[in-house]
Amino acid sequence: MVPTDRGLHPTAPPASRWDLFLILCLLTCLGPLNIDLYLPGFPGIAHDFHAGQTSVQFSLTGALFGLAVGQLMVGPFSDAKGRKGPLMIAMGLFTLSSLLCAAAPGIGTFIMARFMQGLTAAAGLVLSRAIVRDLFSGVALARFFSRLMIINAVAPMVAPMIGGAILLTPSATWRTLFLFLAGVGLVASALSSVRLHETLDPARRGAHSTRASLGAFYSLFSDREFAGYALTVGLIHGGSFAYVAGTPFIYQGLYGVSPQVFSVLFGINGLAMVAGSWLVGRSSGPAQTARILRNAVLTITAASALITGLGLIRGPLAFLVIAIFLYMICIGVVLTSTFVLAIERQGHRAGSASALLGALPLFIGAVAAPLVGMSRVSAVPMGLVLFLTCLMGLVCYFRFVWRGAL
Repeated sequence: MVPTDRGLHPTAPPASRWDLFLILCLLTCLGPLNIDLYLPGFPGIAHDFHAGQTSVQFSLTGALFGLAVGQLMVGPFSDAKGRKGPLMIAMGLFTLSSLLCAAAPGIGTFIMARFMQGLTAAAGLVLSRAIVRDLFSGVALARFFSRLMIINAVAPMVAPMIGGAILLTPSATWRTLFLFLAGVGLVASALSSVRLHETLDPARRGAHSTRASLGAFYSLFSDREFAGYALTVGLIHGGSFAYVAGTPFIYQGLYGVSPQVFSVLFGINGLAMVAGSWLVGRSSGPAQTARILRNAVLTITAASALITGLGLIRGPLAFLVIAIFLYMICIGVVLTSTFVLAIERQGHRAGSASALLGALPLFIGAVAAPLVGMSRVSAVPMGLVLFLTCLMGLVCYFRFVWRGAL
């Protein structure tokens, strides 16, 4: 199953490029939808379950943890069993776990169901990337994946709006949000069943066992260049969760902006990620993509240092917004370019490679995000987390990846 010059499997029907793009967009959106769609329903969940805010937030932690663990499970499994079969199983279980969330009688059951949602939604993230690698290479890989990353950047901005719109309809409750997610799972299952072709040739599949999975991960991290890309994106993107956790307090608490203005600023930074992904998609090949990544790693470290400095002196909000906007452009570049460069030579284990590239930032983010709460009267903790993770990512990049191309 060698990709053609157009980047698609030669037996695929002419319309399969658009079918593939639409299906993979939907699968890519499952993670952001699973995380962000129900955020407007937090007060209703707390009220119905007579639970505190912390308990409800644990449901988000459970979903994030499920997303990370699920990618590590699904990736190696798909390298052995193919992409379509595991995807169909996961989408069916995602639909069932969404229904369980909607019907949960208590907060404990709800948190467990949210973990299962994350565990199964992970298949959409990791397999969409693995399928792209199965079918594309070179410039086509960079361009197609950059489009998916644009969708991935837009989805978190749109998902809370969709959730809010659903809750505005008569008789809708937070449980309606999970019925909507169950419907998304059914649509994903139906489209994948009818229009998605298996992309991993049986001749390229490996053995599946816990030992084989661990062996695949060990082999990937034994690859110096892949390990460098994985650590670079893991540290830099993982650190960006401190931005997500910190900016609501910083913008509204320290600078006194309204929730509406905060939403606009948050949305603008989502557009910055889109711009970064688009930039990688316009590259002429791996060499230019590598140069774009090198410049982004240097720039994001400088931007995070600027954010820290502005936090120390409590600089003007406009300067902080500009520094974070530059930081988020670089996040879009790093996310897209590291995947393209890291997975190019991993065709036989693209699932495992995709899993590591997707899961590592989530694990690091789970550690980084709570650190911004060390101070409630300063932006310095957020800035320091961003700077230190970028600095460590920079060190890993130059230690493992850079070939003296400055």
